[in-house]
Amino acid sequence: MSFSDAIRTCFQKYATFSGRASRPEYWYFILFLLLASLVLGAVDGMLFGNDVVSATPFSFMISADGPLGSLFNLATVIPALAVGWRRMHDTGRSGLFLLYPLIVIVGIGTFTAFFHLLPWQLEGVLMLAMMGAMLILFISPLLVLWWLSRPSQPGANDWGAAPQVAP
Repeated sequence: MSFSDAIRTCFQKYATFSGRASRPEYWYFILFLLLASLVLGAVDGMLFGNDVVSATPFSFMISADGPLGSLFNLATVIPALAVGWRRMHDTGRSGLFLLYPLIVIVGIGTFTAFFHLLPWQLEGVLMLAMMGAMLILFISPLLVLWWLSRPSQPGANDWGAAPQVAP
């Protein structure tokens, strides 16, 4: 699958969460999102005076400071989730695995919101649990990236036939 084929396929399957997506389809689309965000961030900077380069590391990856970058990110969040979901299916996993880091963040946020309601005698145990949750929060995005980079499951699986990838 070529770069342009991957982009076309992802926009044709804008909100399709069923089926499978090959590695080239997923990674070419992610590359397109990165490149388009960089270009739109630069255009936003020229037209609207937004600062494209920031002191924080990797801030160039999400250039939603200006209106063009924000509109682009808003328009592509669903196809990005859909292709990631289908990519997880291609590796033989449920698409929900894509959301593991978000689930951990919600769990930690809920825990910290209600932490003050718990008895003080449990403070040490709860802090150990929080440290474990923070470790999982660090590991879960890396695990999801590893799953996304795995080869396709050969043959058909629970989510359909293997995607056709042209050499």
